[in-house]
Amino acid sequence: MAQAQSAFDLDHLTATQAASDICAGKYTSVALVTAALTRAKARPELNAFITLDEAGAMEAARAYDAARARGEPCKPLGGVPIAIKDNIEVAGLPATAGTPALKGYIPGEDAPIVAKLRAAGAIIIGKTNMHELAFGVSGYNTAFKTGTEFGVRNAYDTAKIAGGSSSGNATAVAARIIPATIGTDTGGSVRIPCALNGCASLRPTVGRYPQAGIAPISHTRDTAGVMAGSIADVVLLDRIISGQPGIEAADLKGIRFGDTAAAIAAAHEKLKAAGVTLVDVDMPDLMELNGQVGFPVALYEAYDDMVAYLKRGAKISIEELVRGIASPDVKGTYEGLVIPRKLPGPDDTVVDAKPAYEAAIKTARPALQQLYRDTFANNRLDAIVFPTVPKVAVASNPDSSDLANFVMYIQNTDPGSNAGIPGLQIPIALGATSALPVGMELDGPAGSDGRLLSIGLALEELFGRIPPPAKL
Repeated sequence: MAQAQSAFDLDHLTATQAASDICAGKYTSVALVTAALTRAKARPELNAFITLDEAGAMEAARAYDAARARGEPCKPLGGVPIAIKDNIEVAGLPATAGTPALKGYIPGEDAPIVAKLRAAGAIIIGKTNMHELAFGVSGYNTAFKTGTEFGVRNAYDTAKIAGGSSSGNATAVAARIIPATIGTDTGGSVRIPCALNGCASLRPTVGRYPQAGIAPISHTRDTAGVMAGSIADVVLLDRIISGQPGIEAADLKGIRFGDTAAAIAAAHEKLKAAGVTLVDVDMPDLMELNGQVGFPVALYEAYDDMVAYLKRGAKISIEELVRGIASPDVKGTYEGLVIPRKLPGPDDTVVDAKPAYEAAIKTARPALQQLYRDTFANNRLDAIVFPTVPKVAVASNPDSSDLANFVMYIQNTDPGSNAGIPGLQIPIALGATSALPVGMELDGPAGSDGRLLSIGLALEELFGRIPPPAKL
């Protein structure tokens, strides 16, 4: 086994390369899955996993190796270990959505997105930790931990947050436990943690991926998303899930990006040197329209969508769910807003959510979508480029989940989420003073996922992958 494991380097291995190597017989799935599980168990302080399925993963790895020995064809993710966010259903494993009331819920079937990955040969080693019920951006979950402290921890500095809500996914990829994962994104939940942990992620156009079998917040805003150590792996998983054809790297000469911030100056210089045209764009109504959509849609739909999900699967009421919530920020949101169908009003008051929700769906969201369409068309843009988050990871503690941090971290990712357009997070560097990952996002027109990924492949060649975290 030691000889087989020496054939790969988890610090630099991609899912694409691993599938190719296993297919070529350079090492076995058993060897690679064993190494991934060993590394996962060696990093309990990260709190990256809620469930590790060692027995199931090893059984699946042995079965894949046996199939290859019989001469069966290779698969796109054949024998490669991945993990799934714990609000996505995996047959035979708990689907807790990061909350105690669901720790006994064990679905009998895979969510469709999981079934697609299994059919492609992926080996699921476990379910990842997350901000409770996906309602937050810090990953500071007080319900589940494997280390001595609460909160999913940043792979580059365990005193810092991992981001959320797909927290464990990003940390597991950044810590080089696995090369790729599947998360979910409502307002930034695959992009924010990848920005803070130095991984790549795609929030697809809403509707590109199947959404059944996933604990919801908002059917208007929710989507599964791919998170990986490389854009090439994001492309591979997107192709498996979406069924779209393969994607090649774009020629950056002639690409036009709308630039909405003066930050990431060094990245901009690299882009311009590679032939990218940066165009200053003005979207003066963006934040006002986004404010009319974001909370009204998410908080109003959270009630009905969760009730329907619980009725289908766990067979508990939403009130039972809320009684079990461990994290104070999430409990307060459900008890004060979601359950009574309210929204924050002026001077610490609350107001009925229904009128604002109806206005959001009928007027504000269509206007927001039109603003994006006009901006892309009038400026002939391939994408809008901006810092994924305005700040690197902050300290991991209960205060990291406060409203100020929530608003700060989602301010750049939330508008595209509300418009339903695709967003691609790309790691570009480690901060010169913080030594923490810095991310850049590209948002494209609705349905332009393939074009975004093509550009992302070219940008990965331009920027390279950031180095792995320093060894303990």
